[in-house]
Amino acid sequence: MVLGVSFDAPEANKKFKEKFGFPYDLLSDTDKSMSKQYGAATDESQRASRVSVLIAPDGRVAKAYPKVSPADHPSEVLADLDALK
Repeated sequence: MVLGVSFDAPEANKKFKEKFGFPYDLLSDTDKSMSKQYGAATDESQRASRVSVLIAPDGRVAKAYPKVSPADHPSEVLADLDALK
């Protein structure tokens, strides 16, 4: 499952998802609590950094990707996901 997270309200995320045809859900982190826990934001952040986190089936963080290269990232995550099996 893939989820996106932003500081925007649920209504704004719904419109954004529909406008751009995202195939995954966008979660609202309006108080920045999730983004701060995953290192994607601070109290002063206006928006979260673009980071990815791979969560293992047992709920632990299997791998964090603090810098994402859009061209390479999908294959990198898929390889790491296969390694969890």
